[in-house]
Amino acid sequence: MEAKAIARYLRISPFKARQVADLVRGKDIKEAMGILKYANKRSAPLISKVLKSAVANAEHNYDMDSDALYVSAIYVDEGPTIKRIKPRAYGRADIRRHRTSHVTVVLKEREVK
Repeated sequence: MEAKAIARYLRISPFKARQVADLVRGKDIKEAMGILKYANKRSAPLISKVLKSAVANAEHNYDMDSDALYVSAIYVDEGPTIKRIKPRAYGRADIRRHRTSHVTVVLKEREVK
């Protein structure tokens, strides 16, 4: 049994979000939340919010024990790029790309022995 949560169109580049996602992959929920709380990255609160949503989905929809949950998979996909034009010297224009991300968190229960 697995529970899942997805956050789409987050205004952070996938490269920056993957740096934080790699820190919590395979960790227990409490450990992952502790890591995200003290990670000094802009994507940490965003990923923490998705993780909390996945825990809520696991408890409410699948009656899973929140103490036995761990992050079995977390991945960050690239969303659509928002393009803006910035004026430059001599009448030229540069394109500024605001990249977006889709964050997916999958939780599973550990086998209790």
